[in-house]
Amino acid sequence: MPTENNFQHATYSRSDPGDRVAYRDFAVGAPPDSLAWQDEMARLGGEMAKAGVRAVLFVHGAVLGTDLFGAQRLDEVGGLKRGYSRGISGMEALLALLREDTNGLAAIPGSPKPPLNDGEVTRNLIDKQAGDTGNFTGAYVELFRNALNRNTPRPIVCARYLWSSEQHHLGRALAAWHLLERLRVICMEQKLGAGDQLLVQAQGHAGQVLALASNLLAPGPSSGRETYFQILKAYYERTQTAPGTLPRLLQIENAIQAGTILHGAVLDIVTFGTPIRYGWETSGLGKLLHVVNHRPMRTDGKRWLAKMD
Repeated sequence: MPTENNFQHATYSRSDPGDRVAYRDFAVGAPPDSLAWQDEMARLGGEMAKAGVRAVLFVHGAVLGTDLFGAQRLDEVGGLKRGYSRGISGMEALLALLREDTNGLAAIPGSPKPPLNDGEVTRNLIDKQAGDTGNFTGAYVELFRNALNRNTPRPIVCARYLWSSEQHHLGRALAAWHLLERLRVICMEQKLGAGDQLLVQAQGHAGQVLALASNLLAPGPSSGRETYFQILKAYYERTQTAPGTLPRLLQIENAIQAGTILHGAVLDIVTFGTPIRYGWETSGLGKLLHVVNHRPMRTDGKRWLAKMD
């Protein structure tokens, strides 16, 4: 996306992305936790430390039990059927795909509902059910941390962040400022500043939250950002769903406007399999990398397109 995106949605394009895209063939490397893997991770840890990376935050993207289509609550009050005739062919089958009990997606044990709480209990439930599918498990983060920091003069902080998993616009908008608040806390705790870098790795739909956050970090005035905070202030004032949250939101807004949200540190982002939805604003970021499992199928040279016409 170009700079000055200002909260525009991303667009699908058939145009050649040129040098913005690189194609790599997957090659199986050393097994995790093997001596060869640890040696390579230790080498990478040294390179990251030299580049100024001080913290890595892992954000899960698993969708189990998280109302993937944003329709479960609407169904609970009868909204999916309201206005639809039962005589419409295929309508009931479509609604079944949207409903949590019949869409074929496994539920999280104990059935916690979004917004999910970023705590060890919920993390462990997701780890048990999803494993490493769209998720950075606690075991993986610990393995990553230990191997990365074997030879670093200053340990690189490696932490998990469990976002609310509310799969709708408001849920992602709320999650965006919560994520920036979490990054701000890391900057304060680690005393980060100019010359330091934060790396966020996000799976799947968690990348949508980061896309919104990138628009919040745009330098200079932003009409979209102003509207964003107006909407969220009105939401908290009218719903009173989270007492004490509004002052925190105002702190984040003021820090963004002052350019001190990350204390001068630079934010780098890597996403894995994030769908196209929100546009990215790159002017307030360091580096941005999207990794997708692309299967070229065309024989006409347009390898960037994933399917035949």
